[in-house]
Amino acid sequence: MGEVVGALFSGEHWLDPYPLYDAIRSYGPLVQVDHYFWVAGGYAAADAILRDPRMLVPDRELAGLQGVDSAEDAVLGDSMLRANPPDHTRMRRLAAGAFTPRRIEGMRAVVTEQATTLARYLAHLAKRGDAFDFVTEYAYPLPIRVICTLLGVPVSDQHWFREQAHALTEVLEPALLVTNVNEAVRARSRLGLYFMDLVQARRRGGEAESAQDLVTVLTRAHDADGATLSTSELIANLVLLLVAGFETTTNLLGNGLAVLLERPDLAAALRANPALAPAFVEEVLRWDSPVQLTTRWCRQAVEINGVRLEPYSQVLVLIGAANRDPARYPNPHVFDPTRENIAPLSFGAGGHYCLGAALARMEAQVAFPLLLEALPQLALAAPPLRRPRLTLRGFVEIPVTGAPGGTVRPDRAGRP
Repeated sequence: MGEVVGALFSGEHWLDPYPLYDAIRSYGPLVQVDHYFWVAGGYAAADAILRDPRMLVPDRELAGLQGVDSAEDAVLGDSMLRANPPDHTRMRRLAAGAFTPRRIEGMRAVVTEQATTLARYLAHLAKRGDAFDFVTEYAYPLPIRVICTLLGVPVSDQHWFREQAHALTEVLEPALLVTNVNEAVRARSRLGLYFMDLVQARRRGGEAESAQDLVTVLTRAHDADGATLSTSELIANLVLLLVAGFETTTNLLGNGLAVLLERPDLAAALRANPALAPAFVEEVLRWDSPVQLTTRWCRQAVEINGVRLEPYSQVLVLIGAANRDPARYPNPHVFDPTRENIAPLSFGAGGHYCLGAALARMEAQVAFPLLLEALPQLALAAPPLRRPRLTLRGFVEIPVTGAPGGTVRPDRAGRP
């Protein structure tokens, strides 16, 4: 078991980790690697761990107990991602108002407008006979523009955001080079300074009381009471919300397109009936999760599915493995959007369930039918290139060609 887990961490299998997941799960749904380290690859075990309030996210307390400095803490340590109750509860409550079902549904018009504009641009490129990279031209710009609208951040900085996010999210991977950590810290510093300037600009501008973008709302919370949200927490959570707001959605869009390009039958069905999009998106989330793993630990002894975890045990929760657990999904390696009762763990579960999960789903559900309508002959122009990562699974580039069609037409300028 230790050798199999070691092989997973080595990086050699990151382009296709699923055979190793099967090997890990063959030892059991929740398996002990050493006295204080466990791996959960079964769906029921992973779901129970993520939902159990006694299972905590790694934080500075754990780093102190281990006597090591965590790269994640250096980059994301003051954000809700690395916090446990009561701090996590306090910070999450402040941001949650932007992600209510009513607010997300109110974003549908923005998502549709942006997805349509980008689809028009791709149709324009296709009409000229150009090949283009789907990731650069669609999968990144769409979620960046949406999260910028929600935050109240200038969309003109979207390309710079992509560069910083690429460096920052390296700390989430299980194997790091020193250069990766240093660049992640520098990216976090640059984003922190960016948001400090933006917050100061909001204060000078005297934003209207009715303004509800997240930068304004969280700045008001901080200014009203620093104990409710400290300065470091304000900036850390703005950085988190920006990066998390497009990184996972970009991967979701790329992973979904890869399926459509391999399965013309599914593309034809979705093009003919956009109402199939929600089921298709759920199966993409299950079959090739944008987030493949997370970690939990416990201060006290905890029993999970009949297995006792000693105090201070850590569990590697393999979300990608759990989503393909044959005990939960028959024929789990087959992509089947007609499955019933799909409940992927791709956005987590429990107290740390992703705030933006509904928004990411809605973006993908809107984007895929519009894209297929605009590009009825969409096809690969060259082999796609996977990003060599495990935690965040997606593509560096997907070169494609297409032809204009449907009802989506290029605008006068021919660009978004």
